[in-house]
Amino acid sequence: MIRINENYRKLKASYLFSEISKRVDEFQAGNPDKQIIRLGIGDVTLPLPEVCLKAFHEAVDEMADEKTFKGYGPNQGYAFLREKIAEWDFRKRGADINADEIFVSDGAKCDSANLQEIFATKKLRIAVPDPVYPVYVDTNVMAGRTGPNVDGRYEGLIYLECTGDNKFIPSTPRKRADLIYLCFPNNPTGATITKRQLKKWVDYAIRHKSLIIFDAAYEAFIRNPKLPHSIYEIPGAREVAIEVRSFSKTAGFTGTRCAYTVVPTTCRAYDSEKNEVNLHSLWGRRQNTKFNGVSYPVQKAASAIYSELGQKQVKTMNDYYLRNATLILKEMTGLGFQCTGGTNAPYIWVNGNTDSWEFFNLLLKKAGVVVTPGAGFGKCGEGYIRISAFNNYESVQLAMKKIVDALRMD
Repeated sequence: MIRINENYRKLKASYLFSEISKRVDEFQAGNPDKQIIRLGIGDVTLPLPEVCLKAFHEAVDEMADEKTFKGYGPNQGYAFLREKIAEWDFRKRGADINADEIFVSDGAKCDSANLQEIFATKKLRIAVPDPVYPVYVDTNVMAGRTGPNVDGRYEGLIYLECTGDNKFIPSTPRKRADLIYLCFPNNPTGATITKRQLKKWVDYAIRHKSLIIFDAAYEAFIRNPKLPHSIYEIPGAREVAIEVRSFSKTAGFTGTRCAYTVVPTTCRAYDSEKNEVNLHSLWGRRQNTKFNGVSYPVQKAASAIYSELGQKQVKTMNDYYLRNATLILKEMTGLGFQCTGGTNAPYIWVNGNTDSWEFFNLLLKKAGVVVTPGAGFGKCGEGYIRISAFNNYESVQLAMKKIVDALRMD
């Protein structure tokens, strides 16, 4: 008989954002005249930069001409995009990354989920921050690397607690961790990490022969020149880190789908006999087997941001969202809440000093504003909410007015 993967049954009943959508839909159905402003999920609202739209149209026109038509592209991504990524995102920042170490994909979420496939399925000690982007945890649960969920945490995982006391920057674990997930600027807390703090993680990974999966999906929002945009700005990281990035937040590609993962040719793991194995070739083999690449027009559009004009337009777009974040941060701190993020990151992490879902329900029902309950990101997220800056400025202004009015009346 056909049997299921029993590990799926370990997962919580609903994925966080699906549960939010369900609750919002139920509320809207019962209150059809109520205006809903969404500051929950991190979906962008501004149109693509002009340089991307122009390149998109040109690429589509190429697909209409037999002489310039493109069929299957390179699974790793077109060289014209990978070469620009290597130059603009890494070498200009002093990070030694080459075009052949970049794998273009259709999403950082997908890559974060799929990377765990190339590692041992059992006896792998995995460290995840708490609070954490749910995909890191859920995909390892699906793969059978954890025990059951007990009191909000999966047995077998090493949870790196991120709290106000450590400014949401986790310390390296006392126990040895083989695979470590880090995300900075952080989703959900908006916290950022310094080069000195990040070096401690790289040194830890070198010392313990561990591997770091570094999610830098929000690096385009960093404005402090002293903060690292990439883990490869840290000496030694090429041997112990894989970096995941996305054009979704950088250039508004949430509906267009384009991202990339960097696996340096010097990045290594070990086989059952403790022999060193090259991860670049393993990831390449995985992608060649399971992925057919991102469409040519999308890659042409993504490559357009790598010019002086493209960089200017992207910065203008992201400065717009940071303006939203500044307003949210100002209003929430003005109400007396302790907040993290909102600078160098598009999320504001608010300590509500109450049950996360109760705070979510209060803002939804009294203000008509959708946020994300912190408890959905882990045990340490209880008591917090995440507010996203991804919306138009007028809607954010209205949302904050509604929140201020609702909380002052409560």
